[in-house]
Amino acid sequence: MPTHLITGAGSGIGAAVARRLHERGDDLLLLARDAGRAKELGARYPGSRTLVADLADPDRISWAFSHQPMPDRLDSLLNVAGIVDLGPVAELRPRTWHQQLNTNLVAPAELTRLLLPQLRASRGHVVFVNSGAGLRASAEWSAYAASKHGLKALADSLRAEEHGNGVRVTSVYPGRTASPMQAKVHSQEGMEYDPSRWISPDSVATAILTAIDLPRDAEINDLTVRPGL
Repeated sequence: MPTHLITGAGSGIGAAVARRLHERGDDLLLLARDAGRAKELGARYPGSRTLVADLADPDRISWAFSHQPMPDRLDSLLNVAGIVDLGPVAELRPRTWHQQLNTNLVAPAELTRLLLPQLRASRGHVVFVNSGAGLRASAEWSAYAASKHGLKALADSLRAEEHGNGVRVTSVYPGRTASPMQAKVHSQEGMEYDPSRWISPDSVATAILTAIDLPRDAEINDLTVRPGL
């Protein structure tokens, strides 16, 4: 069965993707920020394996991986984890910028670098869960949007570099999705959160699985998912 490494499997889109892949019997390698979280994920998805590394500290991911067994083969790297903090440019401190850029952009780049040998060997697939903010920036979304615009650039460059190695690269741009992240966004915007208005994480998971399950004669480069009726 194919092996997938998933970030952000604890909630939202990442949890929906992990559940769907687990239900169909694929092998899961779940990235957790600490040992406690790894234990929780292992219990939730019996038979899965875990890796511990903190995406907020991408400089130490290589060190963390060097102390853990790594997969010999990897069919997909699913970069789903992300954080958001809104605020006007006039008020955002460097710490807020660094947190979002590290977690949303630098960490996925480092994970990809470290796992490219396994992905090349399997002619695998890298998926970056981006955002509508990765295509258009709005007021008070500058730091988050910058991290997601950068993620688009990372994906586009990686696709051009690795096409000859058979590695497929997909960016998924979900609109507002019913998740803990969206609840936080609404709180920061001072708006009431009604999850029924937004995309189900399972619908975004369907889009991601469509991309990775596509026959080898085709590749979905960019996939935009918006709230329906």
